[in-house]
Amino acid sequence: MSKQDRVSVNVKASCACGALTMAIVGPVGSMFMCACLHCQQASGTGHSTVALVSEQHLIVSGQAGSFSRPSASGATFTRHFCPCCGTPLYGQSSRAPSVRLVAAGFFAGDNAWFVPNQLIFARTHQGWDSIADHLPHHETYRPSPA
Repeated sequence: MSKQDRVSVNVKASCACGALTMAIVGPVGSMFMCACLHCQQASGTGHSTVALVSEQHLIVSGQAGSFSRPSASGATFTRHFCPCCGTPLYGQSSRAPSVRLVAAGFFAGDNAWFVPNQLIFARTHQGWDSIADHLPHHETYRPSPA
């Protein structure tokens, strides 16, 4: 997705209990699905839905909880969530500290803007989890453009 093709959104939603709100105001850098085992565990299903957003375009109101763990890449990955109801908010990697990996489902009912363009970590994708056939499937991360 080129910079010209990026969608710009202005959406806001609350977690399940209403203790936290989160808004995206500005461009979304990339949209994809991830089937790594950590995302499966965190989402409770076969993949996560991810919108990459610059920290400057993500507004969180309320006190989020977090959990950090080492990732297979060697980075530290931190997941943020509502400490009251457990609703997933976003993740961040120590390799890209100013980028937030937002759970697109957080904006349920107002997330028609989310159009994934790939599945990453297809090597651990579950056969029972249907993913659109037209999406490119990458065994791990998408190869870097040449």
